[in-house]
Amino acid sequence: MITWYAIALIAIALASAVLCLVWALRKRGPDDWTMGATLLVGVLLLVQIVIGIVQPLVGNPSRGDPLEFWMYLIVAAILPFGAGFWALMDRTRWANLVLAVVHFSAAVMTYRMLVIWG
Repeated sequence: MITWYAIALIAIALASAVLCLVWALRKRGPDDWTMGATLLVGVLLLVQIVIGIVQPLVGNPSRGDPLEFWMYLIVAAILPFGAGFWALMDRTRWANLVLAVVHFSAAVMTYRMLVIWG
């Protein structure tokens, strides 16, 4: 993993969680802002998959258990897309609350991946 990229991903995921939580507390349904934040976090996690593949090839292998790292990464990458699809179906404020939880989970899982990596 690249440390600065993981920290940026964590910061963006936490900011997205706050945005979705505020939208849920204001009783608003998912809109371009919350869905865009979800898409951004999902794309950043897909880029993290590419980084996870390339880094061992260029001399930066994981010091922790690679299976645990990849399970965290795969689940973290699936969460935003699944929750985003669900939010498109359920256009209530509860969808934004689910998106907030997913973004917070992605941030925590990314931090855990960073710890596992080294």
